[in-house]
Parts: sequence; C-alpha cells; structure tokens
Amino acid sequence: MSVDLSVSLGTLTLSNPLIAASGCFGYGVEYADAVDLSTLGGVAVKGLFLAEREGHPPPRIVETPAGMLNAIGLQGIGVHRFIREKLPELRDRRAVVFVNICGTTIDEYVELARILSDAEGVAAIELNISCPNIKEGGITFGCSLPGTHNVVAAVRKVTRLPIIPKLTPNVTDVASFARAAEDAGADALSLVNTFLAMAIDVDTRRPKLTNIVGGLSGPAIRPIAVRMVYECRQAVKIPIIGMGGISDPEDVLEFMIAGATAVQVGTANFVDPFIWYRLLDGLRAYMARHQLSRLADLTGTLDATSRQQAWISS
Repeated sequence: MSVDLSVSLGTLTLSNPLIAASGCFGYGVEYADAVDLSTLGGVAVKGLFLAEREGHPPPRIVETPAGMLNAIGLQGIGVHRFIREKLPELRDRRAVVFVNICGTTIDEYVELARILSDAEGVAAIELNISCPNIKEGGITFGCSLPGTHNVVAAVRKVTRLPIIPKLTPNVTDVASFARAAEDAGADALSLVNTFLAMAIDVDTRRPKLTNIVGGLSGPAIRPIAVRMVYECRQAVKIPIIGMGGISDPEDVLEFMIAGATAVQVGTANFVDPFIWYRLLDGLRAYMARHQLSRLADLTGTLDATSRQQAWISS
C-alpha cells in the first residue's frame, strides 16, 4: 500500500512530519554523517542571536528520571557565521531549514528576520520567545500576551518567510498565547518548549546547574505537552508543531491525533541519533495497519466525545 507522509505548514510542504528540534541537533551538519538530512521533514537549527554568545558555564546539563535538565544559555555562533559556515552545507545536503532566532529586544528579532530573509536556503523562521534559562529577552515576550503579539507582528512586517513562534509552557493558559500569535500573523506554532525546573545535590546542598534552574525536557513532559497541543488546536486554525518527549512512533501519532500537523524530536537524539528511521518505519507500519493513505488526515482526529459519553452512561 502506497502511503503519503507529507504534511503542510501553511505554504510550506514537508516530506514527512519529523523535524529535528532546535537545541538538540546542533546546526544539523553535526549529525549529517549519521542521518540523511534530506529524509527529515526539516531541521530546526540551534538558536541564533545577532552576535556570538557564550552561554552559561558548566555544569549545564543534568539527567533526571525520564528526562533531562539543561541550562545551556543559548550558546551560539551568531547569525552571520551561521550563514557563512553552516547554511551552505545544509543547502548541499538538501535540508529543509528552520532557523530558530533569539533576541533581547524586538528590534533584534526584526533584524535577524531581515538578514535571514535574504539568505538562500532558509525555509522558515522559528521565533524563540520561550527559553526558560536566560533572564533577558525572549521569555519576557513569551510570558506576556502583548509581548507575544508585538514581537510576532514586528517580524511579520519584514519577512515573507513562514513565521513560527515557539511558545512557552510556563504560563497558566497556553491557548491564549497561541491566539495572540495567530492574531499577530504567525503561520504556525511550535509547542512546547522546556518546563522551568531544578535539581539539587543533597550532599553539597548546591544546585546541580550553575544557572540554578533550567529547562526540563524528555518523556517526563510528554503528557503535559500533548494536553497543551490539544488545547491550542481548539483555539487556533494555524498548524501546530508539537514537541516534548517524543521517542517512539506512538508518541508522534499521539501528538498528531491531539492536533499537531508536524512534530519536533529533541532529547531523544542524545539517546539514539538514528531514531529517525525507526520513527518513519513505525509511521508507515501504523498507516498500513489502519489502512491510511495520507498521514496528514490523522491530525486532530481525537475522539473525545465517545469516551465522555461512555463515562456518563456508566
């Protein structure tokens, strides 16, 4: 049976819904000898500021039960070095490139968007307004409804590239932020980023991270992320890229049934760099088992009413 794994994010069509998550896949080229980047739906590169950035001092990664804490601090090479040193190879390897951009001011986001709009090989801009482990910039916008609207609207004015705000889960009502981003002109949404968390060494009574707090990712957050994708699917019409603890084909399917059009896979890359082939094979097997010809038809097909009715009847 022939199956169609392609999905559409507005005007952007991906060969399949699997995108390498920003921050967990370097700039893509680091994994290129292990993974054929052209076989992925896309690659979201490590977050970029206008200038190079050191990030936080180590230790800045801590393993937790069913997850990982990180406080990298958005270390990066800056947008100009990325365009010179990384983007040509990504083009050569036929990767669909999502560039994750970070800023401390709206003007910085705008300038980054302008620069990238003129760079050959950029498919979309992912606005990082949700990193939980830096004190300035993005997260300030991401935790404010006016801030979210204003930064998306400002970037919308200067680029024709698809704009995909990456939303924080560290708010009480993520759906309201999804609506604010949609109203400001976003083409799609990425959610969720990591959850603010911390870990303590009980012998030294010191934080395990030099930044004290960091972002929790991995399987531990997946049920919460799925719920947030479902809530946002009810609130907006634009496509959603779901993420949070995906490590098996069933996880991808769960996000899609909840309302995601595509997904990003992050922490699992550290465990299994070859996970992509297993995920794609699992999606094909599921489609064959359920006699589905188009994977995109699965998005938002959760049947919540029948379970509720069954509970009421009992």
